[in-house]
Amino acid sequence: MSNKYTDKGAGVSRRSLLKGAAGLAGAAAGVTSVTGFPAVWAAEEKVLRYLGTAVNQSDDITKKVKAETGITIQNIVATTDDVTKRVATQPNSFDILDTEYFSLKKLVPSGNILAMDAKKIKEFDNITPIFTKGQLPNGKVIGDQGTAPKKVMFLEGQHSTKFSKTPTEWVTLIPTVYNADTLGIRPDLIKRPISSWAELLNPEFKGKAAILDIPSIGIMDAAMVVEAIGKYKYPDKGNMTKAEIDMTIAVLTEAKKSGQFRAFWKDFNESVNLMASGETVIQSMWSPAVTAVRTKGIACTFQPLKEGYRSWASGFCMSKGVTSKQSEWAYEFVNWFLSGYAGAYLNRQGYYSAVLSTAKANMEPYEWAYWMEGKPAEKDIKAPDGSLLEKAGAARDGGSYDDRMGNVACWNAVMDENDYMVRKWNEFIAA
Repeated sequence: MSNKYTDKGAGVSRRSLLKGAAGLAGAAAGVTSVTGFPAVWAAEEKVLRYLGTAVNQSDDITKKVKAETGITIQNIVATTDDVTKRVATQPNSFDILDTEYFSLKKLVPSGNILAMDAKKIKEFDNITPIFTKGQLPNGKVIGDQGTAPKKVMFLEGQHSTKFSKTPTEWVTLIPTVYNADTLGIRPDLIKRPISSWAELLNPEFKGKAAILDIPSIGIMDAAMVVEAIGKYKYPDKGNMTKAEIDMTIAVLTEAKKSGQFRAFWKDFNESVNLMASGETVIQSMWSPAVTAVRTKGIACTFQPLKEGYRSWASGFCMSKGVTSKQSEWAYEFVNWFLSGYAGAYLNRQGYYSAVLSTAKANMEPYEWAYWMEGKPAEKDIKAPDGSLLEKAGAARDGGSYDDRMGNVACWNAVMDENDYMVRKWNEFIAA
């Protein structure tokens, strides 16, 4: 899902920024030869190769880490699927890994990533209980269909490849960022309230609807629709049987053949262009993409729906190939990441940070009130790059953190029947 994430506001892919970041890192590494420091000093430079999908990777964060810890981050950007392949086949090509919780069922059995020691994470006890207990800080239990983080958060032991049902010292991923996803709509073109996932297949929007063409997520959106139209209730939308997959794909194929879908998008910019042009009026969408449309002066809503949200989450772990020094630097980096600057940076993009208290301390009260409490903005709301996101008086789609994360219905997942599902999905796209 890497292509999902861009810097909010401009809608520019982070990949272009990251190339610049990598160049800066290279330049920094080369400085030692110019200044005449001995080669030994150069070897001691703190460098971490950071493999991820760009959601947490940004030039600003890379520079801030270097300034505050002396660690040079070398960003390696890949799609979610390519990250998974790289972990399986090239564990020595990266030091720190940033991946999604739903990938863990594939990654942990490989033995190529190391469990993280909770005792070495300063803010571990302050991580939101969504990850450790499956509930909000206020105690409300949230939906856990699919790969809810709490199901794969802990391992039975340091070298175990078995997930523990109860908390242990050994953590699969130290969480960084998560969000609740829903449909994006063009309220100016629809001109009536939208409150259900069922609307994605409403014939009223024939030729004006779109769904994302990433099988493991697209089928979850489809399952939300199937339940919303009252056709079927899944025991677990994130782990369908072959019969359930067949039924879900049949619903989509019927809609496709009747001309319901304008497009099947794969990347962020495609989703933005479809909505901004008005080619689509309702579609699968991600929060920053909705904002990118709005920054063009076009009405677009990340629409709360009565059936709830589909959620995702990411976190950090290390390659089994790290040296003891690299392991120390990795813990230093992760602790820095949870200390507030990065959390506030992510919150300002519409994501949520793992440690709410440190992010809050790094945000202005009016920003926190807008992003996290669902209150109307007292001042203009700016993106991390300073561009205008919302004018004073606007309120966040879906309201507060508790409203949005409290209405999660399911989490991104890898199904037991994943190979079969992908085959059937591809047949649907080709139909």
